[in-house]
Amino acid sequence: MTQTQEPTRTRTFTWSDPATNAAQLGRRGGLDMIRAMIAGELAAPPVMHLIDMARMEADEGRVAVELVPQEFHYNPLGTVHGGVISTLLDTAAGCAVHTTLPVGVGYTSLDLNVKFLRPVTVDSGILRCEGTVLQRGRRTALAEARLTDASSRLVAHATSSCLIFPLNPTP
Repeated sequence: MTQTQEPTRTRTFTWSDPATNAAQLGRRGGLDMIRAMIAGELAAPPVMHLIDMARMEADEGRVAVELVPQEFHYNPLGTVHGGVISTLLDTAAGCAVHTTLPVGVGYTSLDLNVKFLRPVTVDSGILRCEGTVLQRGRRTALAEARLTDASSRLVAHATSSCLIFPLNPTP
């Protein structure tokens, strides 16, 4: 039996209003907020639906996310686009920092330094990206993220510096 595919493919996805989660900033600690998203108490951010990130785990100072590489992640070279890989790395590193923050404190990424080590395709299997806080001070944090394929091979690595600052939640 032969199988043919249409030359044009489509993809549809939905997301929840991101303002709902944004209203929680400054009112919940970082680990509590991430765990509420994992449990479905808060909606996942739209970017997770956009690139189809899957399962997430979180502990203080550590976050892991997964993604199954798909055709819609591809660049013109037939591999997963570096922007998709960078998004996974940034998510894991930044969220790892987020898990260390108390109520009333926020963060933003200052930089992301990425090293692409091997090509990623649909044949790479489930990608697992683990972010870990290396150092956190009062004003900045340093985190790293490691992206591995289904064979546990390191495919990309990143470091990220984050700025930490007080939040003033709106009433």
